[in-house]
This record gives sequence, structure tokens and C-alpha cells, in this order.
Amino acid sequence: MAFVRRKGNAYYLVHNVRRGGKVRQLHLARLGERARITDAVVKQVSKKHPFIDLNWRSLREQLDNQIDLADPESPAVQKLVQSLRNLNLDLADLYPQMLRLSESPAVAQELLVQLRLLYSTIQVKLDQFGGRDHLKRMNRAGGRYGTAAPDFRRR
Repeated sequence: MAFVRRKGNAYYLVHNVRRGGKVRQLHLARLGERARITDAVVKQVSKKHPFIDLNWRSLREQLDNQIDLADPESPAVQKLVQSLRNLNLDLADLYPQMLRLSESPAVAQELLVQLRLLYSTIQVKLDQFGGRDHLKRMNRAGGRYGTAAPDFRRR
């Protein structure tokens, strides 16, 4: 049976195997700090361990239910909010003049591609949250993050 295990700050996909009467854990893949089972992970594990039959749908569902966004004190929520704050600060420090000063046009092009991708992702996520009406209701509900003003101080 395969499952996701946390060891330190990283998550691993592991599988229990019996050898010589003892159960041992076979590490199938390192999933990183934020556990995700991507198509690349499926391909890598299937190639490296072709005789292990895994229920990928069940494993993905297990990971989907792992983050509890309802608890503002959970480490996952804290990390997500902090990452968003840091991204906002980093983007605020980025100016078009910096791209023109870059000696590598490839770096400037890649940065623009990533900014456009981020913009699209944010639009999709805002639409998924129901647009302005849903966000207004969330703000009225208050709570730790509902009415919080952005914190622009560097930590």
C-alpha cells in the first residue's frame, strides 16, 4: 500500500514491502515541501518501479484533503499567506527599467512570460472564488485574514 509521508520539511511517496518477514518502506519519490503528485511523478515512479500497482487517484485525493484552509492557525495557511505577502513585496520591487538593464534578453522574456502566467492564474482563482460578491462576503465575515490590511513591512 502506498501513501504520502512527511519527513522533516519534505513529503515522500512511500510503499510498504515485506522482505524477510519484516515490513520496510520503499521510497518511491520525493514530493517536496508541498506534496503534489504530478504527471512527471507518475511517469518517474512507473518507470522506476513498474511492478508496483498504485491507485494514483486515491493518492491525489489524499493530498487534496491534506490542507485545511478553514484553520487560520494551521502551518499550511500561515505558509500560503506568507508566500503571497513575499510575492507581493518582490513584485512591488520590480520595475520595467530593471528589465531593460538586464544583459540577457532571455531573462527579461522569461520574467514577462511568468508574470503573464501569474496574471492568468490569479484571474482564474478570483473567478473560482466567485468574483467580487463572494470576496465582499468574506471580508464582512472578518476573522484573522478577512479584514486584515496588507503588511508591507519586510520581515
